[in-house]
Parts: sequence; C-alpha cells; structure tokens
Amino acid sequence: MSKPLTIADLKTRARRRVPKMFFDYADSGSWTEGTYRANEEDFAKVKLRQRVLVDMTNRSLATTMVGQEASMPVALAPTGLCGMQHADGEMLAAKAAEEFGVPFTLSTMSICSIEDVASVTSKPFWFQLYVMKDRDFINNLIDRAKAANCSALMLTLDLQILGQRHKDLRNGLSAPPKWTVHHGIQLATKPFWCMDMLRTKRRGFGNIVGHAKNVSDLSSLSSWTAEQFDPQLSWKDVAWIKERWGGKLILKGILDEEDARAAADSGADAIVVSNHGGRQLDGALSSISMLPRIVEAVGDKIEVHLDGGIRSGQDVLKAVALGARGTYIGRPYLYGLGAMGKPGVTTALEIIRKEMDITMALCGKRDIQTVDRSVIAEVGF
Repeated sequence: MSKPLTIADLKTRARRRVPKMFFDYADSGSWTEGTYRANEEDFAKVKLRQRVLVDMTNRSLATTMVGQEASMPVALAPTGLCGMQHADGEMLAAKAAEEFGVPFTLSTMSICSIEDVASVTSKPFWFQLYVMKDRDFINNLIDRAKAANCSALMLTLDLQILGQRHKDLRNGLSAPPKWTVHHGIQLATKPFWCMDMLRTKRRGFGNIVGHAKNVSDLSSLSSWTAEQFDPQLSWKDVAWIKERWGGKLILKGILDEEDARAAADSGADAIVVSNHGGRQLDGALSSISMLPRIVEAVGDKIEVHLDGGIRSGQDVLKAVALGARGTYIGRPYLYGLGAMGKPGVTTALEIIRKEMDITMALCGKRDIQTVDRSVIAEVGF
C-alpha cells in the first residue's frame, strides 16, 4: 500500500484493521453527531492570506505548552480505550510522542496504566483526570501520577454525565469485547488486530482494575464507571484538586466565556477550549468557532489551548492564528495507531507537521511564535 499522505488516509486504513465497535468508539459523536461534524466543518470557514516574495527560510514550529517545550503546538489528547485501537496503544503512542517532541496525555479510562506508560518513557507525560465519587480513588490516582513524574494534570470538566453515543450502544461496546456472535464476526474479520491483542495482557481499564474499591475484575467495571462519574463536580473540586496536585493544572472542556473567566480565576495554568470532540452536548458550537471569543475574554490571564476537529496542519495553524497557544489531536493519532501502531502515530504527527510548516510559509511566516490573526483573510462564523 502507498504511504498515507493525509489523516483521511490513516482513517481509511484504521477502519479496515480495527474491529467496528472500537473504530466507531473513536469515530463517533453524541446523538445526531451535529457538533462532531461542526468541529471539522468550521475549520474550512477560516480562510488564510496567501503572501508572496517573503523570506521562507529557517522556519520553526517550536513552542511551549504550559512551560513544556514542544516541537510544534500539538499534544496528543487523552483518549479512552486507546489500547483497543491497537494492543498496548497508550504505550506506543506515548513513545511516538516522546520521540517526536510533543506532549502525550494519558486518559483515566486508558487500557494501559499510568505505570505501564511510565515504564516505556523517559520524559514526563501528562495525566488526564476524571473526578469520581470515590475521592479515595481520586487521591490515589493523583499520587500515582506524581509517582510517575507526570508534569501536568488535565482535569476534564465536561463529562459529569455521559452523552449518549448511539454507535456504542448498538455495538455493545465493552473492553475487552464480550463474546457474542456479533462480536465474534467482527473479530474474525480483523485477524491482525486479534493476533496483536493475544500477545498482550492489557485488555481492561488499567488505571481502575485492582485500584478502585470492589473492582478486582472486569465483570463489575462497567457498572462502576457508570455509577462513579460525579454529577456534583464544581469549582470547589477544582480548588482541592489543584492543591492536592500541586503542579501544572490544565482545565479541559471550556466552551463558554463565563466558564472561561471562572477557570482563569481558579489559578489553573491553562484551559482547553473543547466540546469533548462532539461526544457530549450535541448542538453545541464548534471549538474553533468559540476560540476567538474565549481568547478575547481570558487570553491575557491564562494560556488557551484548543481541542476538537483538527484533521490537518492547516487546522493547527488556523487555531494558533486565532489565539490558541497549543492544540490537541485525538482522532488523528488514533487513526494512525489503529492503522499502523506506533509508526502510524508518527505518520500522523509528520503529516500535521509538514502541512503546518508549508502552510505557514505560504502565509508569509517563518516562526510559529509570530503567527497571529494577520494570516487570516476571513472567518466565516
């Protein structure tokens, strides 16, 4: 097969290799999936200024996100069940990110545990936290992230209750998959995925099983997670988590100026403009359309990042031009991981870097640090 040239190429390959229930988990939104589609479509409404006869030599995409050096303004987003796109997925993705020089964020709902990822990396990674009703478990997770030398904690704010994702319900999603006739047919058509999964012991939620109370096997895990996400999460919880963690804190899930101001006042180090990839409130505005408004509201007080809808290096450049200090990719790297394992994650990052670099040059800029709204010709939202 020819080398993938776009994120869409990786998506096509991942669809062929990954069982439907897990591909659909990554590639779905809630309810009508309107917000999921808008996240991508609204990037196309941002038009760039083409510039000519400018010096395009010695270009640099290097930047920092919450004080951490990054080879480009991109981090790998926290994604649940990453290890079901490919065996040992979080470990492979973390290694690819480290080698590429961009931050990796491990999800609470990962297949590989914090300790698994720490065992294969030499530089600090970030950990994303969901707040559960079991506060002892949360304290333990924070302590484990500290012990693994994680350099930032990302607190997700927009999943107090779970948005309904029809594909997951229809597919009977579980990790590992339940042995039904329907699932058996899916797995039988994905032999390479199955062979890889047979070689690993990591097939459940590694951060939870054996660590949370009364969760010693997979049979009780599904009900535990459904019951444990805390619908009473409030700004008071942000305060105690910040104090308990004591390090860099990123708040993910901000999509409103009022919430952005509260986040800036909380003492956090950065916010992520995000609607959870269109997986929570269907009908919400896209992340990129809300970015300029949130930057205007709090950009002088707190570092602003963006998550949702990025499928190219051009999208990253547009987000930076509209005020984002950094961006996150979830689905693009999951497509690469599902398609090709660790080399696929690297390929996704290479595609985005090349597109961003060339687009920046054609907009008349040589350094990502100088990219601002002057490269934007029109914003159609």
